[in-house]
Amino acid sequence: MRFLLGLTGSIGMGKSTTAQLFADRGCKIWDADSIVHHAYSKNGVAVAGIFKIAPSAVYHGAVDRAKLRSLISQDANLLPKLEGIIHPLVKADREGFIAKNPKSILVFDIPLLFELNSAADFDAVACVLSSCEVQRSRVLARPGMTEDHFQMIRSKQWPAEDKAARADYIIDTNSHETAAQAVDAILEDIKKRQKDA
Repeated sequence: MRFLLGLTGSIGMGKSTTAQLFADRGCKIWDADSIVHHAYSKNGVAVAGIFKIAPSAVYHGAVDRAKLRSLISQDANLLPKLEGIIHPLVKADREGFIAKNPKSILVFDIPLLFELNSAADFDAVACVLSSCEVQRSRVLARPGMTEDHFQMIRSKQWPAEDKAARADYIIDTNSHETAAQAVDAILEDIKKRQKDA
């Protein structure tokens, strides 16, 4: 029986590492950021639409993400237009992934799951959580990341505690061990829920 688990959390909270822990245990992973990355790549499905709203962000048939970020920071009207292009493409890809995997525990790595009001699309939602210090050090260690860009991303995301309050499961990612223990406990609970269904 299929089980759809949404995996979310604020930037730098350890979502990608946690998704890998689920994958290591046999779950199939759908990664929203990866889908967007492919959509922006050369001849990707979003390129033509983005060219219509932000032609200077498209270069040699691909979207220049840094340029697009810069344009969004200068024009408040651009982000809703971009979301109008990206969100339907991402949703269609997610639905295709679900259709192809009828008997699996599927994990959906979606940073803005709550912000997009998508919680009802899943059987349960798990939220990754770490301390503010751990989050900040992880994010600022990323190539090209600045304090200003970090704060801009945070301003678009719900506070971590609000996400955690709405989640069915919390995954403490301050260490690899605590994250792995939480993932094992979640999978045990899901299997029990499937058996009881």
